[in-house]
Amino acid sequence: MGDEYLQQFLDETTWYNHIVLGYLLPTNLWYPLPHFLQTWLRNYLAGTLLYLISGFLWCFYIYYLKRNVYVPKDAIPTNKAMLLQIYVAMKAMPWYCALPSLSEYMIENGWTKCYDRVSEVGWLPHLLYLSLYLVFVEFGIYWMHRELHDIKPLYKYLHATHHIYNKQNTLSPFAGLAFHPLDGILQAVPHVIALFIIPTHFTTHVGLLFLEAVWTANIHDCIHGKLWPVMGAGYHTIHHTTYRHNYGHYTIWMDWMLGTLRDPSDVEGKKVM
Repeated sequence: MGDEYLQQFLDETTWYNHIVLGYLLPTNLWYPLPHFLQTWLRNYLAGTLLYLISGFLWCFYIYYLKRNVYVPKDAIPTNKAMLLQIYVAMKAMPWYCALPSLSEYMIENGWTKCYDRVSEVGWLPHLLYLSLYLVFVEFGIYWMHRELHDIKPLYKYLHATHHIYNKQNTLSPFAGLAFHPLDGILQAVPHVIALFIIPTHFTTHVGLLFLEAVWTANIHDCIHGKLWPVMGAGYHTIHHTTYRHNYGHYTIWMDWMLGTLRDPSDVEGKKVM
C-alpha cells in the first residue's frame, strides 16, 4: 500500500478521535498526546460510555419498566451484584481498549488486508468478505472460549472471574464485559487475526468491535429470544450453569457441529417433566 492510501486510514482515525475527544474533553487535555494515545483514549471513553449507557438502559427496561414480563422477580439480580459486575468490567476496560487501538495502528501502517472504502472492492465482494470475516470470528471465538474452559490453568486464573455469575439471578447485561482483562482480550483476538487473512472494511471492523459490548450485554440478560440460529441469552445462560455447552458467540453452528449444543427448549421441557 502506498503512503497516500495509508493516509486515508490515518485521516479516518484522526477524525474519530476529534469527534469523540473533542466533545468529551477540553482540547488541551488530549490534543498534545501522540496519535496512538489519542486513539486509546477515544476507545476507552467511547467503550466506557457504550457499556454503561447500554447496560443501564437495558437493565432499566427489563428489570423495571417490564418487571416480571421478561424476567421473574426472583431472577432479577441485586443492585450489589450489578455494581460488582460494573467494577470488574471497569477495571478491565483500559486493557480491553488496547486491542482496538493496536489493530488501528497496524491498519494505519499497512500491515493488514483492510480497505478503506467499499467502492474499492464493490458491494458483492464486500459482503462476501464480511461473511468470511464473521465465520472466521465465530470459529475463533468458539475455540478460544472452549479452551478457556478446557485448559485448567486458563480457567482457574482467567475465565473463572466471569463464571462466578452462574445463576440466572446473578447474570445481568453488565456481566457481559465482567472478565479478567486478558480473558476479554483473548476472546476478541479473532477479530484482529482476521484482518491479516481476510480483506476487511476498516469502518466495519471498528464498528463490530464496539458492537461486542452491546452483543455481550444481550447474551447475559437471560431472555431467550428464540431466533434461530442466533446464540442468544437462552443458550448462553445454559453455558453459565453447565460450563460445558454453548461456547459459540453469534450463532449455534459451531456448537451444533461439534456436539456442545444444548437447546433451552430441552431444558425447559425437563423442568416441566
